[in-house]
Amino acid sequence: MRFAGIQPGSALEPAVREFLSYCRIECGFAKATLEAYARDLIDLWRWMQQQGHGTWDALDLDTIGQHLRFLEAKGLEISSIARHVATFRVFGRFVEARGFTQKNPAELLSRPAAWKRLPAVMGADQVQSLIEAPRPSDPLYLRDAALLELLYASGLRASEAAELTRDQVHFTLGVTRVIGKGNKERIVPIGKPALVALQRYLDELRPDLVREDKPTDCVFLSRTGGPLTRVVIWQVVKRHAKRAGLTGVYPHMLRHCFATHLLCGGADLRVVQELLGHSNIQTTQVYTHVDRSRLKEVMAKFHPRP
Repeated sequence: MRFAGIQPGSALEPAVREFLSYCRIECGFAKATLEAYARDLIDLWRWMQQQGHGTWDALDLDTIGQHLRFLEAKGLEISSIARHVATFRVFGRFVEARGFTQKNPAELLSRPAAWKRLPAVMGADQVQSLIEAPRPSDPLYLRDAALLELLYASGLRASEAAELTRDQVHFTLGVTRVIGKGNKERIVPIGKPALVALQRYLDELRPDLVREDKPTDCVFLSRTGGPLTRVVIWQVVKRHAKRAGLTGVYPHMLRHCFATHLLCGGADLRVVQELLGHSNIQTTQVYTHVDRSRLKEVMAKFHPRP
């Protein structure tokens, strides 16, 4: 991995490289997690060089605090600063264990308190408009229709859809085997409309997109035959949202809609947790605060003075 904009051959470099290798090989962290760790540590590394610190021994709680205040002054949101803190806590334990420092510099670093932002969701009619936005005249109509159907039908992350392979989709059982964050596997049912759209795409369009010089078993392919990336999936969703007259729509919003609409329909919270692949149910509970209409119905039905 290249570290742009920082001094080559720095004494700070080996610890960062070893840490990222450890996270990738021994911990099996997802690519997105590794990229986030790398960005945060490069920010810290570059700042330490600017401050004249040449080794990780110069990093202590006070120095980390100065860096976090620097990030705040740059205008970073509290959620981004909180992610930096999480990175430093993990990295601090690593540099102590590997002998890069005498003491864990982030041992006393506490997690910042932050307001939990409620996920943005669309109504069922808006989701329907988005799913129907691809036009049969579009060259990649079948692919885009199948992708939108699957994102909403199964609550997949964009990265999970990008990495989905044909052998992970089981049409007879009507399920897909998803490899999520931390290489955790889960089985998610696929609704009939999504299954039909997927089967049609695989039968009628995907064979035309396959390139002999780019062999891949990924379900969703680009115009040039390579696997779709998360960025391209984002662009596909944004393009069709604009066509449907919707603003502020992004792939993860379909995941939010998947969870919220299930809970609104009476699904058990534990089931939704399993379908989303959340390791902690508190992560799933945020969706219980989204549907205000259901809260009003419960109040009107059960409160003695509604």
